[in-house]
Amino acid sequence: MQRHVVAVAVADGAPTFELAVPCEVFGIDRSDLVDPWYEMRLCAAQPGPLRTAAGLVVPTSQGLDGLSEADTVVVAACSRAVQLDPPADLLQAVRSAHERGRRIVSICSGAYVLAAAGLLDGRRATAHWMSAMDFSHRFPDVDFDPTSLYIEDGTILTSAGTGSAIDLCLHLVRQDHGSAVANEVARRMVVPPHREGGQAQYARSPVRVRKASGTLAPVLEWARRHLHEQLTVPQLARRAGLSERTFARRFRETLGTTPLQWILQERVRLAQELLETTDAAVESVARRTGFGSATNLRYHFGRLTGVSPQTYRHVFRHRAAQERGGARGSGARAGQGIPSET
Repeated sequence: MQRHVVAVAVADGAPTFELAVPCEVFGIDRSDLVDPWYEMRLCAAQPGPLRTAAGLVVPTSQGLDGLSEADTVVVAACSRAVQLDPPADLLQAVRSAHERGRRIVSICSGAYVLAAAGLLDGRRATAHWMSAMDFSHRFPDVDFDPTSLYIEDGTILTSAGTGSAIDLCLHLVRQDHGSAVANEVARRMVVPPHREGGQAQYARSPVRVRKASGTLAPVLEWARRHLHEQLTVPQLARRAGLSERTFARRFRETLGTTPLQWILQERVRLAQELLETTDAAVESVARRTGFGSATNLRYHFGRLTGVSPQTYRHVFRHRAAQERGGARGSGARAGQGIPSET
């Protein structure tokens, strides 16, 4: 199995946290989970030495030519100067990578570079909610969504501000290696494997916010433990001590979706993990996730993931078997007593 190369394009003055996230997710050797793990390269988008906004020197290993060899190209968040006038070589390198079918990812304000390169015209995209008016004014052909944590439109993915870099990078791991691996990476990072809702939880006006997380958090945790049971909005509203109407309104304001849609998404997510990590029959997975029948599971699973449960299990089981075989063949990490990160 070939190593998946993630190339991060870095310009001078990049925000430190947003740059650190892909380094944490893709740059740390986690071959005890997947062997081989990703290979991450930091590629200079400008002549060096490059520094982060906090003054830390960025040890780039190569220039923009490194993007051409990557499977995934990540454009890191960038300074305001780069947002206003992205380096022409960076724009061309990103266009070329897209033309070759590479997966293109932007972290926060890196979306400005993708938009300036013309990659986001006619697409949905996001960045930090504070950029909504400026971004929409500069790039009117982009369908800018200031409410999402991240957006996937074909092979192009964009993320919102700061912490959303974690959400998007874990989503990429989930795409490549399945929910079980992504969940374990999240556990080691001590972050949620999947955050609920969107930027509306954090934005000031014009995005309206209600602080309902304190009311909803216990209900969400209870619902996750009872996905195998029949769950209704009246039942959840009673547990939250709210009327049905108030509960539904606060749920949408906080999480950006309806209670029933959230339950459906959680059930599919649990089904993914069971399909990856157990030999349970599809009918059994359907009962354990609250779908009741294999027919219902197949319908909702296919609608949300684009594949059938059987196909999903085959893909990730086959991939895991290949990775285990590769590790045995190379003797990698066998008997080395690798400690678990907690």
